[in-house]
Order: sequence, then C-alpha cells, then structure tokens
Amino acid sequence: MRIKICGITRCLDARVAQQAGADAIGMVYYGPSPRNVADLGLAAEIAQELGPFVTVTGLFVNPGRAFVEEVLSRVSISLLQFHGDESPAFCESFNRPYIKALRMKEGADVSGYMQLYTKAAGFLLDAYKKGIPGGTGESFDWSRVPQNSPRPIVLAGGLSPANIASAVSITQPYGVDVSGGVESSPGIKDKEKISAFIANAKSGAKL
Repeated sequence: MRIKICGITRCLDARVAQQAGADAIGMVYYGPSPRNVADLGLAAEIAQELGPFVTVTGLFVNPGRAFVEEVLSRVSISLLQFHGDESPAFCESFNRPYIKALRMKEGADVSGYMQLYTKAAGFLLDAYKKGIPGGTGESFDWSRVPQNSPRPIVLAGGLSPANIASAVSITQPYGVDVSGGVESSPGIKDKEKISAFIANAKSGAKL
C-alpha cells in the first residue's frame, strides 16, 4: 500500500508526512487551488526536505508547456500528475513518469480512458464535481474501481482517517492519495490526522 499526502505547502508538513511513513508527497501548481505553491523557491525547499525514497510529485491542471518546464527546472520532481484535459502526447513529453487523474463522472468510460494513456505510470481515480478538477472533499462509488486495470490504481476523493481502512479493503488499490482529509485548514496539514490516515490505510490493506 503506497500512500501520498498531497497539497503540501510547508516544509514542516513535508517532514511530518515523511516521518509518519508517507511514500510520496504532492505539491499543487494550479493557481485557483488554495493549496497552490506559487513560490517555486519554497517548493524547492519543500522537495529538499525529503529523503531519497519519498517521491516528490508535481500536480498540474491544463498547464502550458513553458510553465511545467520552469517548475521542473527549479524543483526536484520525480513524478508528474495531470488533472486536466492533457493529451497523452503532452503528458509523455517531459521525460518524467506521470500519472493521469480521471474524475469518476457518472457514465465515464473508465476502461476506454485508460487505453488512451498507455504510457501512464498509473491512474488516479477522483470524485467528479463540475468545474473542480480535484480536492473536492467528496468520494465516489468505490464499486466502480476497475479490478483489472492495465496500470496501477491510486484511489483519491474524500478520503480521511475515518474511511480509509474501508476504502482500501474494498478497492485494494496500488495506492491512496489524500489532501483535505488530513488538514486543519486548506493547505495546512494536521500531524495527528496524517499519522492516523497512514496507520488506518495500512490496516485496511491487511483486511
């Protein structure tokens, strides 16, 4: 069970996530998000807080190429995460592993969508809310998670310490991704919630 703590905006929270056993952290590069890290100098400092076995992920939503390249030139990012309408060719063009988010809109052709992004390292399944590309704090029907995905599945959307054990037990994903569910306020993580989330996620994986 791999666990990613997303929406990191402070060095302190990166250290807390690492100490609690997170496998990855995510930083958001999307202006409208309350978790956006606009200061790339700060983003670089956050990345430098982490050891070599914690994956630093950069989250983008329909970015321009020049912006992604600027972030990559200044921040040590190991994995890209695309949450918009980015094409497979665009996602593949930065010479970095990437995961593609799919918002689980009712009636979405999940299998067909995955077949388009054949070189994705994995797929992140998130709740759908019109006009909001992620971080909705809402979950979706976990029975819709495909059991025979061609690539690893990362479960997201409305996860919290209270429901993560059930979510993992039901869906058996490769990994889970949480942001708002471990916060005291948008962009500010809660140490106790992070610790509880990680412990409960691992216990759910054993069920």
